[in-house]
This record gives sequence, structure tokens and C-alpha cells, in this order.
Amino acid sequence: MAADPTLGATPTWTDTNSASDDYDSGAPNAFTKFTRSIGVKYQLLLDKWTPHARSRWIFAVSLIILFMLRIIFAQGWYIITYALGIYHLNLFIAFLTPKIDPALDYEDDGLDLPTRSTQEFRPFIRRLPEFKFWLGMVKSTLIGLFCTIFDCFNVPVFWPILVMYFITLFCITMKRQIKHMIKYKYIPFTHGKPKYQHPPPTTS
Repeated sequence: MAADPTLGATPTWTDTNSASDDYDSGAPNAFTKFTRSIGVKYQLLLDKWTPHARSRWIFAVSLIILFMLRIIFAQGWYIITYALGIYHLNLFIAFLTPKIDPALDYEDDGLDLPTRSTQEFRPFIRRLPEFKFWLGMVKSTLIGLFCTIFDCFNVPVFWPILVMYFITLFCITMKRQIKHMIKYKYIPFTHGKPKYQHPPPTTS
């Protein structure tokens, strides 16, 4: 009886998944590189816009006007408008608020705001910097414009109630902020260190 030549032979296994594994391992790397390049280009664009404050705010106001025109002519998406207004109000309050709350006791650390002319001048540091304030307004307005494309966000409401509620909320919030500014004697719109004039030289 002839022996089977295949018996006793060491089986050889072919790695059929090697090519697919290489492809799968390369896909996340390519996606990561793509997203990273997009992030770098986005950051470079923001860096170029940083020193141009006037043009940035003109662009932001133009977006808000475009959004309002969209709402007026479409006669809808009042919920989106109300939510956008509340978000912009929160950004504005954070922009006016100092980074270190003077209502807390920071006297031991020397971080309290100066209240006398003899104290050292410290520039006003905002809780929300101007650039982040602008960027938040632009992003939220673009998202609001995007939401007006879909009818599912067009919830029917009686818009005068939303307007009156927003005006009331704005007045209450600004009144509280102004009282806070008066109580702790700070102005959120000062820029740089004040310059003092030197007295004229005395002639002997």
C-alpha cells in the first residue's frame, strides 16, 4: 500500500489578509494626515486674520445682517434666531467681564483690580478675548445660516413674545453687568498703559 506523500508534510499557510491589513493600517494614517493638514490651513487662515480687527468685525456684522435678511424674507426660523441672540449675548457678557472676578477675595495674591490712582496700573484682561469673541460670533452665525436650510428647525412660534423676552433678558443682564462695573470701578474698554506727561523742565 503506497504511502500518502502529503502525510507528515508541514502545512504551509498563506497570509491572505496581509494586503488588506496593510491597506487598513494605512487608511487611518491618510485620514489623520488629511485632517491635520486641514487644521493647519485653518489655523494659518485665523493667524492671518488676527491683526485685521476692523475687517474681521465688518465680516462678522455682514454675516449677521445676511442672517437677519434671511429670517425677514423667509418669515421663519425664529427659534434659531432667538437661540443665536442668547448665545451672542453670553459671548458679549464674557467679553465685558474681567478674567479675574474682583468679587472674589484675591487680595492675598495681589490680583485685585486697582482702585486708587497710587496703585500700579494693570490692563484690563477679559474673560473672553476679542478674537475668540469674534470667532464665536462668526461660527454661531454660520451655523444659524446653515440651520435655516432645513424646515425641521422652522418651529412655528409667536415671534413677538420671543422678541420681548430677549429685550427683557438683555436689559436685566446689562443692568447687572453695569452695576458690577460701577461697584468694582473698572472699564472694559481701556487699552494699553496710560501715558503721563512729564512736567516741563525748570530753568534756574
